[in-house]
Amino acid sequence: MKRIEIAVGIIINTEQAIFVTQRLKGSHLAGYWEFPGGKVESGEDAKQALRRELQEEVGIEMTHSNLLTTLEYDYPDRQLTLHFFIVDSWKGQPEGREGQVSRWIDVSQLNVAEFPEANQPVIAELKQRYRKA
Repeated sequence: MKRIEIAVGIIINTEQAIFVTQRLKGSHLAGYWEFPGGKVESGEDAKQALRRELQEEVGIEMTHSNLLTTLEYDYPDRQLTLHFFIVDSWKGQPEGREGQVSRWIDVSQLNVAEFPEANQPVIAELKQRYRKA
């Protein structure tokens, strides 16, 4: 099985709310919530792929991001390398442009059970990092 490279954008605003979308019916892990992103195409690095995916999926132009972590996760039917970026500056208003439901959620309200297993360590790190004083 070939490992699939995925770029993931954790879009976070100044109120520590994160923009998430719900995976479409018929897709891998349909119904789960996710951070927007997608496959790294040939000739792209993860940051270039993220810029393209955020434009296509949620209609924003990323203006600043930092790599949070890269991790590997293997599902029974696919092997992933996920590059998680904190996106804290962008142009435009994020929205589900491919028919997917979307919402803003406070970091403290992220529920690991609503996200794919591969996201669980990242959600734990976000809750730790953005804990309100």
